Amino acid sequence: MIPSPRRHRLAAAASLVLLACAVHAQTSDPAAPNSPAPIIERNAPPRPAVRPRVTAPKPASEPAAQPSALTADLFYEILMGEMTARSGDPGSGYALVLDAARRLRDGKLFQRAVEIALQSRSGDAALAAARAWQEALPTSRDARRIELQILIALNRIGETVEPLRAEVAATSQIERPLLMAVIARNYSRASDKKLAASVVERALVDELKSPTTGGLAWATVGRLRLNAGDNSGALEAARKGQEVDPASDAPPALALELIDPSQPLAEPIVTRYLASNTKATPDLRIAYARVLVENRRYNDAQTQLQALTTARPELAEPWLLLGSLQMQAKQDGAAETSLKRYIDLSSSQSNKDADAADRKRGVTQAYLALSQLAERRKDFTGAERWLSRIDSTEDLTIAQTRRAGLLARQGKLPQAREIIRALPERTADDKKQKFLAEVQLLRDAKQYQAAYDMLAQASAAAPDDGDLVYDQAMVAEKLNRLDDMERLLRRLIQLKPESQNAYNALGYSFADRKIRLDEARTLIQKAVQLAPEDPFIADSLGWVEFRLGNTAEAIRILEAAYKTRPDPEIGAHFGEVLWSIGQKDRAVTIWKEALLSDAENETLQETLKRLRVKP
Repeated sequence: MIPSPRRHRLAAAASLVLLACAVHAQTSDPAAPNSPAPIIERNAPPRPAVRPRVTAPKPASEPAAQPSALTADLFYEILMGEMTARSGDPGSGYALVLDAARRLRDGKLFQRAVEIALQSRSGDAALAAARAWQEALPTSRDARRIELQILIALNRIGETVEPLRAEVAATSQIERPLLMAVIARNYSRASDKKLAASVVERALVDELKSPTTGGLAWATVGRLRLNAGDNSGALEAARKGQEVDPASDAPPALALELIDPSQPLAEPIVTRYLASNTKATPDLRIAYARVLVENRRYNDAQTQLQALTTARPELAEPWLLLGSLQMQAKQDGAAETSLKRYIDLSSSQSNKDADAADRKRGVTQAYLALSQLAERRKDFTGAERWLSRIDSTEDLTIAQTRRAGLLARQGKLPQAREIIRALPERTADDKKQKFLAEVQLLRDAKQYQAAYDMLAQASAAAPDDGDLVYDQAMVAEKLNRLDDMERLLRRLIQLKPESQNAYNALGYSFADRKIRLDEARTLIQKAVQLAPEDPFIADSLGWVEFRLGNTAEAIRILEAAYKTRPDPEIGAHFGEVLWSIGQKDRAVTIWKEALLSDAENETLQETLKRLRVKP
């Protein structure tokens, strides 16, 4: 016989009531004062109760279960509450379950009342149930956490000071870091973000003064200030946190997010921590190195990574980052050593842990870099050998593109183009990347007209694609079609007014040809505003200052740019300015360094030929 829907509902409700009875017989409050995991947030309401498992009878030696306070009337009230809530009248069901919870002082029933209220989208009713729960069971941390969550969801942030303070006080020291992370995450969702930061600061007033918790507490306040757009307030919080607890890594971790030319006091918080804490967490130093790279401070980043690989040579990740920077700086021997060290360390670690996927991507990156280093030495066989070790289908496109580049370098351009054209096109982006890779092959092979024709055709089909416009402009320059280059770059500036590369390329072109120098400086200064840490844009500015006759200013700018990034093109310009004022020995020294870095650099070779210098 098929049971009726009514029988289904009755059976389900009875099951829930039986569970409530079983729980009530065990404990009147499931959340003891010292319960672990200080978690405020619960993205979903508590899960519905499930049918209890039937267990074997207890041995006779065990103490008998205490009699339950659940009477027949209360059983019926809970049963009716569940049935009413499930049949479309959650308000009445909520009232019945909440009444039973109060009379039984049962945490699970209070939790069920909150759940019914949330399911009916009644935040006020859920809050009332949570507060009734706390009143009946003052030591229940679950009740307080749910109250906090509901208050934040209702945007009644000002009412959370006391419950949050109580929750922090009830949390053990070892669990405080997790609690602070949860506080920052939960309060960041408040609509009034400034109020949220202020409320948390008031709730943490005792922790902010403590030498053991001050760093972490101030960092929590700082993150909420940062979330509210108050960068200076966040920086002040990081500074205060470090003053209270210099050994805490939380303030410098916050300061890392604030490093910017407009916030010069942020970086010293990080450097002080790293200098004074011999046991500073490696992750923080790695994160600092990444920030330095993002700001194009490659030498500083390399210094940090060298310090870390010296102190902790067994860590894999720093070797990969260091090798990448050394390769970029044309320190090929050191780069090869670092990259191989990374591969050795990664292969010795378990492939079953959570970081295995990241490590595999890192190893692929190392293989690609080592292939490129071999290619620089014109060791094409070695370069292919490194590429052949890449076995990830996800990296097939990258590996095949590099393989095509190797063939092109050996004069096998048609075969190289076929490799690119054979790559799969799963998305529109795949198609574009294939196209740009083929154009780059033509540019590297100095087939500029073919590259220009391809770009012109593609740009006509997608006139608003800034990447195509810029690439076409750069190829036009190689063809000495300078009017076309200027037209394309001005069009790009209209399409993307924040494109620093467009301003820089046009300004540098004028400066290099000694024309319209005032406009050239204006264009390059705009590029500097958009990318103040870019050494190549600084090189352009130094070059235009030299063309304008401002030699001292040109030397200042170019020297700083070359120190930041000892690129052969920057070295060519810096050396020429020094040569022009009679500092020929110093100029030759810089040119020799540049030749060791890249003897085939076109700008460097043109400079030496024009000045008739053989370093």
